[in-house]
This record gives sequence, structure tokens and C-alpha cells, in this order.
Amino acid sequence: MAASVFVTTRPRLFAIALRILEDVGEAEDVVQEAWLRWERADRSVVISPPAFLALTTTRLAINVTQSARRRRETSGGPWLPETVDHSVSPETAAERHEAVDAAVRLLLEKLTPTEWAAYLLRKAFEYPYRRISEVLHLGEDQTRQLVWRAQERIATGQRQPVNAAAHRRLLRTFLAAAQAGDVAELEELLAADVARYRSDDCDSRVRCAASCQRRTADRSHRRRIPHGAHES
Repeated sequence: MAASVFVTTRPRLFAIALRILEDVGEAEDVVQEAWLRWERADRSVVISPPAFLALTTTRLAINVTQSARRRRETSGGPWLPETVDHSVSPETAAERHEAVDAAVRLLLEKLTPTEWAAYLLRKAFEYPYRRISEVLHLGEDQTRQLVWRAQERIATGQRQPVNAAAHRRLLRTFLAAAQAGDVAELEELLAADVARYRSDDCDSRVRCAASCQRRTADRSHRRRIPHGAHES
């Protein structure tokens, strides 16, 4: 079953890897690594095998390009991608955009803002966990857990509706960071998304706690009313 699904999807995976890497050998290596990860995955809980394989292949191919071009900032900051080659054909550029668009959409469909923020910084830009914690204002151990949980939810999580405006904003900012090194805007966007999500989550919990307290108080009050107290 695993092999048949992969064989069916393989031409698309190779096309994705080749359009990103523009090297047949590297594309073959990426597809082979995607197969190994697919073979090790808990496939019984993967909702959409083609989407899982496409996302895995896209991420692996992007990682290869970054590994070849990355540099360490002299200030000791995170590894950042260099400016990509803009001499590629319009068709290749469009294919790359389509692959990244699908990957970003899948993250938004399956992950919370804290999860996709930590996951993107770690997997797409190879940020150290300490730097991720600084950008997102979270604990370092928490960021490790977020990345681990994100990987699990990508493979097994349920899809949720995606806000079109949020999708366009994250895609545009991600591409700017990957292509032109404009990571400051990406960091600001992700940090703001995380802060807003945590604030909304906190407000929701406060409202829930207040509601529970009111219900408990009402039940307690009713228990204290003597039998027949409401009779005239």
C-alpha cells in the first residue's frame, strides 16, 4: 500500500523537487528521502497521502537549496537563505510559487499560529530554538514541543478552514524572506500572530472559567434554598 501510493505520486514529487532544485541528481535524492520518511510515517492516520508527500518533498527541496547557499550572520544570528536565482523561467518560478503556496496552506489548515510560527522558523530557515523563543517570546523548551507537535499534526491533524487574507499575507511574507532575505518582516508577522492567538486563547479561558464559576455558584445557591421556600 505504501509503495503503490508513493509510486503513483512520484512523478509529481520529482517535478516539484526538480523545479525547485533545477538538478536531476538532487531532485532524485530528495524524492528518495521523501520515500524514506513516508515509509517511516504512521500512514494509517495520514488524511491525504499526496498532500503529505508533496509538503515533505517541498520542504526537503527548500532545505537543500538553503543548505547550499546559507550563511551565518556575523552577529551570531540564525541561518538565513541567500537571495535566490531570479534568472529562472517564468514557468519554473510559477511552479515554485505553486508548491510553496500549497505547503503554506497545509500548515495553516493543520496548525495553530504558535505551531506554524515555530515550525516555519525551524524547518524552513533552520533557526536555533533559542532564537525562535526570542522571536516568539516563548520558552525554549516550549518551542521544541511546538515543532514536534507541528510535525505530528501535519501528518495526522484535521484540516481547518483557512482565512484567505491570512494565507496571502503569510505566503507573501514567507516568499520575501526566502527570496530576498527579508526575515525581519516575517519575524514580526509570526510574533504578532502568536501574541494575538495567545491573547484570544487566554480571553477564551477566562470567559470559560467565569462561566463555570457562575454555574457552580448557581448550583450552590439552589442547594442552600430550604425546601418549600418558594411556596406562598
